Amino acid sequence: MSTTFQLDTSTSRANPTPQPMKRLTVPKIRARKADGETEEPLVMLTAYTARQAQLLDPHCDLLLVGDSLGQVIYGLPSTIPVTMEMMANHAAAVVRGSYHSVVVVDMPFGSYEASPEHAFESAARLLKESGAAAVKLEGGEAMAETVAFLVKRGIPVMGHVGLTPQAVNVLGGYGARGRSDTEAEKIVGDAKALDEAGAFAIVVEGVIEPIAIAVTQAVSCPTIGIGASPRCDGQVLVTDDMLGMFERVPRFVKKYEDVATTISETAARYAAEVRDRSFPGPDQLYQPK
Repeated sequence: MSTTFQLDTSTSRANPTPQPMKRLTVPKIRARKADGETEEPLVMLTAYTARQAQLLDPHCDLLLVGDSLGQVIYGLPSTIPVTMEMMANHAAAVVRGSYHSVVVVDMPFGSYEASPEHAFESAARLLKESGAAAVKLEGGEAMAETVAFLVKRGIPVMGHVGLTPQAVNVLGGYGARGRSDTEAEKIVGDAKALDEAGAFAIVVEGVIEPIAIAVTQAVSCPTIGIGASPRCDGQVLVTDDMLGMFERVPRFVKKYEDVATTISETAARYAAEVRDRSFPGPDQLYQPK
């Protein structure tokens, strides 16, 4: 038995609850791809809060605490300003709200690039403070030494190639990558280097489809596509984009709902009832006995 947390929806509190260990593990995720094939694609979504994790957890194999929280939660212009504190706190909430999925936490910009030793300090802190199972970092061949350093010291690493948002200032924007032969070869080479370094999975983001397929065929670990190809070994989306929380989303996002409109219309009904004094009504009031 192990102590996990169950979110009590009547109080919105996360209470320690004895549960059998049901959570998937990194080796089980890695083993989903055997002999170059993944029979059932891996499902990954982003999560930033305990309640969000609780709702997504039964349907996912992995929950990614993405540095996309910079834009989604904090309204920042990019992922660059995201801090270690932000990532650790949100990852801890997601761990408390889940019991099934492997929780992966993004390493924020500046927390791992300087040296493998610096990356280990940052990754160890994130896992200690959050309880997450693995970290994700961006970059290809240049980060292979760091990935190997972390894996050898007991820290599972998910790689990330193609469009790497933390490098937006170098890339010059968020356009699809791999359109030139040189860039395509580099992306495939980057993925191979991460695979050989011991990454248990690799996110392939914002690349033209033939390159995503080539990467998937070239590496032994699972690939997780986002703006890539259905032939990747799994898929990930930013949950808030998928739910329709924002009007403008990347081309590769499919909006499965229009939650933003639901929230706006509900808030409008609430505001109208407050202003005409119909809320609170008899059912929401305490009367003398």
